[in-house]
Formats: sequence, structure tokens, C-alpha cells
Amino acid sequence: MSLRPYIQIARPDHWFKNVFMLPGIAIAILMANVRPSDFLIKAVIGFISACLVASANYVINEYIDADFDRHHPTKKNRPAALGLVTLKFVVVEYILLIAMGLPLAIYVGKLFTATAIFLLIMGAIYNIPPLRAKDHIYIDVLTESINNPIRLILGWGIIINTYLPPGSALLCYWFGGAFLMAVKRFSEFRFINNHELAGLYRRSFKRYTAERLLLSSFFYAITSSLFLGIFLIKYRIEFITSFPLFAVLFTWYLKIGLQHDSPAQRPERLFTQVGFISFVVLLALYVMVLFFLEIPLLHTLFTKSVRFNW
Repeated sequence: MSLRPYIQIARPDHWFKNVFMLPGIAIAILMANVRPSDFLIKAVIGFISACLVASANYVINEYIDADFDRHHPTKKNRPAALGLVTLKFVVVEYILLIAMGLPLAIYVGKLFTATAIFLLIMGAIYNIPPLRAKDHIYIDVLTESINNPIRLILGWGIIINTYLPPGSALLCYWFGGAFLMAVKRFSEFRFINNHELAGLYRRSFKRYTAERLLLSSFFYAITSSLFLGIFLIKYRIEFITSFPLFAVLFTWYLKIGLQHDSPAQRPERLFTQVGFISFVVLLALYVMVLFFLEIPLLHTLFTKSVRFNW
């Protein structure tokens, strides 16, 4: 038996998605006023735990989706679709990943552990019949994108263990993830370019159209922006200066999604978009600077009435 297919279905190349934990850590540090160095070991262990738990979800995703992936132009070459893995060893791998990931989560804290378990539950709801949320129009996007606020809470739980992050941040993250996922679906739909074949690959595509996917992504982007604005103004007024840059980020990602055979279909390919990745890094650095920057004029404009003496 070759181990390579079993390593592949765990998708270690998708572990980079856990970078979405970092804003949770940053927000918690801001609100708890603690030193990042005090939580460095917990952060490393938490990241490893999140990767292992996420891989457990990927394992069942790939195995259950094998018959559907055979109808996709490129995913038909995945190990499960090629019949290179067996149910017995997939179950063993799933159990081992959980058995390694959850003890690490327990070390990090109770909130982190509860959130890691919730991530596993959402993976089951998304993939396993009879619920299999991924088969239902719009529900598929909203269910999978809930992994974004889950990752935010995982990052937060490394620092704060007694209460959840602000609701505005969670909702911003959720609908922001829905935007990313809807653009991914839109890109996949256009790439397959055959409604009947697309429906065989993903049942929700039977009711989706390119127009519905594009319009839904627009709705998710606007909703995410609403909650982003609420969070930025409420918790640190200087953050509001980053809002136009976030708007550029949404727009740029949509532009990438409109490309033929778009990298948005496979997020690990986004690293080929050097300009976009550079912009994301610069935006992250700018937000970090805003943690320490005071702009009194913003407090006057947004929290006080400006009076004129005529």
C-alpha cells in the first residue's frame, strides 16, 4: 500500500488557509492588551491542531466526493477519484488525524477545543449524507464559508478563552468567506462550461447559473463590507482608513475570478498572482501599523459633531 495518496487527500497544501486564524489572534491581542510573545508556543500548537483537524475534514470530503469528482476536468485525477484509496484506511486516517489534533487543541484551551470540534461537525454536515449541505444551492456556500469565522475563533481562542470575538467580526468573516466561495463556484461553473456535466460534478450546480453565482457573490461582498465597517469604527477608529483597501481587495479577487481557468478555483494557486499576494501582504502590514497609530482628526469626524462659527 502506498502512503502517498493518503497524504494527498489530507491536502497539506491547503494548510495555508489557517492563516485566517491570524486576524483572530490580532483582535484578541488588541482587546485583551497582552504581549504576543506570551502566547507564541500556544499559537504554534494551535496552528498544528487546526491543520490536523482540517485535514480530517478533507479526507472524508475527498473520499465521499470521488464519484462526483470523476466528472470534473481536473479533479478526476485526485487519488480518491482514481480509486487509489480504500474506505478502511480512509477511516483509520480520519480517526488518527482527530486523535492527534484534538489533544493539541485541549492544550490550547477550552474555547479552542470546542471550536475545533465544531469544525469537525461542520465538515460532517457539509459532506456526509443525508444532510450533505454542499448539494443545496446557496446553503453550500454559506455552510462551507462558516469555516472562516471558525478559524477566526480558533485564533482568538489562543489568546482569550472565556468569551467569543465581536459579532461584527464573525459576520464579516463569514460573509467574506461566502464571497470567496461564490467566486470559486462561479469560476468552476464557467470552467466546466457544460450545465449538465457541472450538475453531475456538483449537485448544487443543477440549480446555479453563472448569473446567480455572480449576483450572490456581490451580495456577500456588500454584507461583509457592512459588518467590516461596523467593526472598524467601533473598536479602533483608525482602522477605518483601511476600508478602501479592503474594497480594492474584494474587487481584485473578483477580477481574478473572472479569468479563464481562474486560480480562484484552487486557492493554493493564488500564489501565482504575485501582484494580488503582494497587495494582501501590504494591507496586512498597514493594518498592523494602525494598531499603534493615533489619528485625532478621525475621532473628531466620526465621534463628534463638527461645529462652524459663522
